[in-house]
Amino acid sequence: MTRRFDVLTLHPEMVRPYLHSSILGRAVKAGHFEVGVHDIRDHATDRHRSVDDTPYGGGAGMVMKVDVVARAIEQVKQEGTHVVFMSPAGKRFQQEDARRLTGHEHVVFLCGHYEGIDARIEHLIDEELSLGDFVLTGGEIAACAMIDATARLQAGVLGNETSAEDESFSSGLLEYPQFTRPRVWEGHEVPDVLLSGHHRRIEDWRLEQAKSRTRARRPDLWAAWCEARGLDPSDGSDIDDHRRR
Repeated sequence: MTRRFDVLTLHPEMVRPYLHSSILGRAVKAGHFEVGVHDIRDHATDRHRSVDDTPYGGGAGMVMKVDVVARAIEQVKQEGTHVVFMSPAGKRFQQEDARRLTGHEHVVFLCGHYEGIDARIEHLIDEELSLGDFVLTGGEIAACAMIDATARLQAGVLGNETSAEDESFSSGLLEYPQFTRPRVWEGHEVPDVLLSGHHRRIEDWRLEQAKSRTRARRPDLWAAWCEARGLDPSDGSDIDDHRRR
C-alpha cells in the first residue's frame, strides 16, 4: 500500500544514491512507489543555515533545533502521513514493522544527528524506531535500511512475488540454505533432495533446515516460534505430548 517515502536529513547525498540504485531504483522508475529526500537545512532561517544549538542545562554536543525540524516535517506532511523518527531509544525495527509500515500510504523518516532533536518535536512524531542496540552518527543508514525492508514487500518491487514469502523472518524462522550451479564445488555437493524433483520432500527438507538453522543461530527466534505453536524449544516436539507420557 505504501506509495511514497520521504526522508528528512542533514545529508541528502548519503540517501539519494541508495534509494535510486539497484532494485529500489528500478522500482521507483517503474512507478511502484515514490521517494523524496529533503535537506533539513533548507528550513533554517539564518544566513549560516544553522540547524543545531547548545543544550539547555549544559552538556556535551549539540541538539537539533525544534523549529527548523518542525518546518521540515510540515513541508512534506499530508493527511494520513506517518512520521517515523530514527532514534536509538526507539523500538527495535523488525520484519513485522516493515509489514506494518506497508499499511501506510505515506511514510516520512526523520533522521537525527548530534545529540538528537529537541524533545518538543515528539508531538509531531508518530513513532520512534531503532535499527538496533547501538548508536550511529546519524539516522540515514537506519532510514535506508527500513525503507528497503518495507519497499521490497510492495507488489511489483521484487521480480518474483514469492521471494518475500520464503525468506528469513517471514515465517518466524531463518531461511533455509540455498544452492545453485555448479553441482559440486571443491568437494562440496548440492544435497541430493534438491535434485530429486520431489516437491513435497524438498519442502519438508527446507522446513527442517530452517528449524535447525534457527535453533542453532537464533535461539531467541526459535524459542518464540516454538512458544507460538505450543512446542518444546529443547527439541521442537509437542509440549502436550510430553505431559501425556
